[in-house]
Amino acid sequence: MQRGRLIKGIGGFYYVDVKGEIFECKPRGLFRKKNIVPVIGDYVKIDILDYENKKGVIEEIEARRNELTRPPVSNVDQVIVTFAVAQPEPHFFLLDRFLVLAESQKLKIIICFNKIDLLDEKEYREMIDLYIAISYNTILTSSVQGRGIDDLSKELKNKTTVFAGPSGVGKSTLLNHIFPDLQLKTGEVSPKTGRGRHITRHAELIGIGENSWVLDTPGFSSLAIDFIDEGDLHYYFPEFLPFIDACKFNSCRHINEPNCGVKGAVKSGGISQQRYDSYVQLIDEIGKSRRY
Repeated sequence: MQRGRLIKGIGGFYYVDVKGEIFECKPRGLFRKKNIVPVIGDYVKIDILDYENKKGVIEEIEARRNELTRPPVSNVDQVIVTFAVAQPEPHFFLLDRFLVLAESQKLKIIICFNKIDLLDEKEYREMIDLYIAISYNTILTSSVQGRGIDDLSKELKNKTTVFAGPSGVGKSTLLNHIFPDLQLKTGEVSPKTGRGRHITRHAELIGIGENSWVLDTPGFSSLAIDFIDEGDLHYYFPEFLPFIDACKFNSCRHINEPNCGVKGAVKSGGISQQRYDSYVQLIDEIGKSRRY
């Protein structure tokens, strides 16, 4: 058997990279009986049935280090959450959802604010400084001006990286600037809706060098977090952590409880109101998902 990495799945077929050669594979029937579904990013072992036509069968899936559900991908090192400062306008609650998901999976997080050429620095500085203050690694980019491209490129070496974010923020364009041979399809923001058009049709793991992979994912505007327990959510807001011990109750949800360290920090400016509002909205959403 040969060891490879699953890079794409379409119509029940899975494409496995074995030392730079791509084999079209079907999983063993036993996987279907056990309800085991291969995931992009899986390290697998395949039997090669037809070397000339690159056909094989997936015999084994190695244990996953981690797994995201949306986009469905495994064995990820980091997430680059990409948002535009304009066109489309940034949706910070959605950004916070991405961050919570990445925090819950214990992934390294980089926030990329793209299209900075569209605004004066004073127009986008406040939104960016909020996340820098939380100690998120933040990169500012403009594919038009070539700004930040080298910084972004350095972060991709020897990593499996998911590029996540809404449609139209420029994920594929940035990747094309770093790796021109990729020639990923790109699209513009719809003038009617103000949203990006979906150009990336399926998730695919792309090799960009030795031990370096990127996943350019289809854009999406919602992100389910119903698998997270209400009592754990505050751990995924890093700026909350210094204030949790100041809460009167160990089980404090930081909503209506008295003598809450987190609410006190919001009032004093130690935690931003915007981020706290995202937390409250997510708590409400998780609670509703448990009731239905």
